Amino acid sequence: MSITGVCPSNHTLESLGLRPTTQWWNLGTGRLTEMALQRQEGVLAGNGALVVRTGQFTGRSPKDKFIVRDSYTESTVAWGSVNQPLTPGQFDGIWARVQQFLDGREVFVADLKAGADSNFTMPIRVVTQRAWHSMFARQLFIKPDLAELAAHVPDFTIVFAPEFTCDPKTDGTNSETCICVNFTRRMVLILGTFYAGEMKKSVFTILNHLLPERDVLPMHCSANVGAHKKVALFFGLSGTGKTTLSADKERRLIGDDEHGWSDTGVFNFEGGCYAKCIRLSREAEPQIFDAIRFGCVLENVVIDPETRILNYDSEEFTENTRAAYRAQYISNALVPGLGGHPSDVVFLTADAFGVLPPISKLTPQQAMYHFLSGYTARLAGTERGLGKEPQATFSSCFGEPFLPRSPLEYARMLGEKLERHKARVWLVNTGWVAGSAGVGHRMKLAHTRAMVNAAIEGELGDVPVKAHPVFQVQVPEFCPGVPTEVLDARGMWADKAAYDAATRDLASRFHKNFSSKFGSVGEDIAAAGPIVD
Repeated sequence: MSITGVCPSNHTLESLGLRPTTQWWNLGTGRLTEMALQRQEGVLAGNGALVVRTGQFTGRSPKDKFIVRDSYTESTVAWGSVNQPLTPGQFDGIWARVQQFLDGREVFVADLKAGADSNFTMPIRVVTQRAWHSMFARQLFIKPDLAELAAHVPDFTIVFAPEFTCDPKTDGTNSETCICVNFTRRMVLILGTFYAGEMKKSVFTILNHLLPERDVLPMHCSANVGAHKKVALFFGLSGTGKTTLSADKERRLIGDDEHGWSDTGVFNFEGGCYAKCIRLSREAEPQIFDAIRFGCVLENVVIDPETRILNYDSEEFTENTRAAYRAQYISNALVPGLGGHPSDVVFLTADAFGVLPPISKLTPQQAMYHFLSGYTARLAGTERGLGKEPQATFSSCFGEPFLPRSPLEYARMLGEKLERHKARVWLVNTGWVAGSAGVGHRMKLAHTRAMVNAAIEGELGDVPVKAHPVFQVQVPEFCPGVPTEVLDARGMWADKAAYDAATRDLASRFHKNFSSKFGSVGEDIAAAGPIVD
């Protein structure tokens, strides 16, 4: 057996029953890049980034995600189509075959952490077959210092074996792919897919289950902080603008995707960012553009094989092209990612129907309604099985695929924290205006930035507002840096009757979703939704 790198002697792979012939422990970015190139796992772009392909799976596989159902999870997990169960026996059977599969092979091991707040840090270990997967993990999670590394004992171990395939008939899976969390064994298996995003979302799922027990609200949101230590949170699903809007040269980045809110403030779960880079440009998103350099991992971005110039506009492999890089690659990032209590919370939605106002203020009851609803449009490529056109969806808490517990539990925690810290809540449509998808156009990023900044800086406090006739949200009639007509969702449509019809249709979708999922919620929250004839 060959072992290279810093390997903590008190907790080796043998304790897991793994006996790979060659083990590469805690290699640095330079070495991992060299090995990825030597092993032909990727190519180097002209800007120094490592460009890789994820094969047939260019997004998450939500139908292949499982949690082991045992005495620990039986009463705490909301079982159903999102949280599918595997029995302990099924997990053990798969794990025994994975152990045999990895015997005599080559693996890369990365000892890392999740959670920037030392009071809630979770040590993790990532075991992968690919050098680039190990590099991805080192970019996304938090790196321990040398002293911490020497004494590292993982609380959870992720085993990422993309070449291993499951047998649905004997393993109880839905396909040859399986992403399974075992809370009792403190393990995650990621099998049959090369998509690296499964690692970060598995850790997020774990924290979503564990942290509420410690009175910490886990959140699918980005966060930044401006002058006077004003912290803003940006909730939203992939493609709604969390990473883009949190990367603001006038504000310091806390984190781009996953955070906790404790009694002392918010903290980043990760040490890096995972930005969508389809149609990326320096003009529109300069901080993200400049973060793509040596050390960054680019997934499924098209590259010229001769010039090594990247084509961010191409969807040849997927629209879900991604860049994984350290948070400090953003010039004004806060490291570690710690902030105070938020003054503003922004719910981001990419409204494919072009109905919702570009920005509106929510009452506490409306905030609970829209948090539980989690409306947006899933964009092509973010998940397997989606077509080219955006699809309207409702994802509770803007992150339902990653919530082991009932959405009502997270909503209750958010409501308590919003009330305690007097945070303002805004609903921002980063999607379509002047018509639905295919007719209208996407909201200009410059306008969205201006509206968000005005809201966070308190510039909309004295602006007259007008209640939307159906959704009841309060819409500012004026915003600095934004043409007045842009604020009027209905006015932007050439066909007003078509807007009214689309509004009634979307309102009915909201009502149907909410009544089916949350029929027992208080009347004040249910009444805060759109008016349905």
